[in-house]
Amino acid sequence: MKYVVVLYDGMADYPVPQLGGKTPMELAEKPLLDKLARGGQVGLVKTVGEGLKPGSDIANMSVLGYNPHECYTGRSPLEAVSIGVDMLPSDIIFRCNLVTLSDEENYADKTMVDYSAGDISTADATEIIKSVQEHFGNDIFAFYSGVAYRHCLVWHNGTLDLGSMTPPHDISGKVIGEYLSTSENAAQLIAMMKDSYDFLMEHPVNKRRIAEGKRPANSIWLWGEGTKPALPDFKAKYGVDGTIISAVDLLKGIAKCAGMGSPDVEGATGYLDTNFDGKADCAVEELKTKDFVYIHLEAPDECGHRNEPENKVKAIEIIDEKILGKLIPALDEYDDYKVMVLPDHPTPIVTMTHASDPVPFMIYQKSKEADNGIESFTEATAKATGTYIEVGYELMDKFIKE
Repeated sequence: MKYVVVLYDGMADYPVPQLGGKTPMELAEKPLLDKLARGGQVGLVKTVGEGLKPGSDIANMSVLGYNPHECYTGRSPLEAVSIGVDMLPSDIIFRCNLVTLSDEENYADKTMVDYSAGDISTADATEIIKSVQEHFGNDIFAFYSGVAYRHCLVWHNGTLDLGSMTPPHDISGKVIGEYLSTSENAAQLIAMMKDSYDFLMEHPVNKRRIAEGKRPANSIWLWGEGTKPALPDFKAKYGVDGTIISAVDLLKGIAKCAGMGSPDVEGATGYLDTNFDGKADCAVEELKTKDFVYIHLEAPDECGHRNEPENKVKAIEIIDEKILGKLIPALDEYDDYKVMVLPDHPTPIVTMTHASDPVPFMIYQKSKEADNGIESFTEATAKATGTYIEVGYELMDKFIKE
């Protein structure tokens, strides 16, 4: 038996006025996904438990069968594992975004213009983070470069008692002052963020970016704090050898912590310009030696954060064509297989950030195909089935063991 999960990050949504009151799932042309749904099991699952923040870290861990209440130690440590950072139990790890802020004189009066610094390239970002490390790094703080706008800070012998360190994608278009932690323990971190603005505005990479009409990465933004992670081995837990295919360090870190494969796909960016064909080819190749493949597609989530409803529809359609379009014919060569499709959490266009609502899921098995009367896989049709899994991390048991 082959098992494949296709995770459309942030795909679920609320009705979008720009889309005529429909959700992107309702509007998107996705014939292959809809066909799978007609022959499979469809319902809702709550991937983000009560009292937990609706991040991709919590939600993907849940989809993979891990209880976040037991296993979660923070988002950034998972990303740091992917980057290759050696962590001590006493280290506190942060996500360090490169962001674009507006140009008001007082830092607190600035607006979060872009949490991704204009989709900064990894090459540009690496140069900037190198300079940030040279300027701010010391025996206490160490910066490590990741992918695109996503990087890490290690605070040796730090503390998690920091007040609120707000994710930048939660405050797009908002004045940042009220979202800066006022905790005395966070004072050094906030000071670095403030100081980074003047320092980075003079950086050669940003001067070039501005000349080219691009947004400058004019501030670091620290959030997502946590400690060294530990996850049970996925193969020991489920009896299948697995791999995760993703463009983002978060999922790569989860894979490494769980003892799973994490192949690199050239040109994988996490947005609409990602190498969808390369991801599909990688999945087909991995299935030759692995029983379980988890394909993570970031693009719908990024479109939700950016208030790009048409692009979110487009992302869903491209995944149907380029991922499922290659994957299903390859899977049909095997005697039997199961495919599960779902988002990790909603990223509604109208709020531009994550939500905790239950998400639609679909499980299809080749040998048990049966017409269930569903014409299209959407939030509404999933709810209408009456199938509801309240504990998200139990979904993987249903997928593999039933």
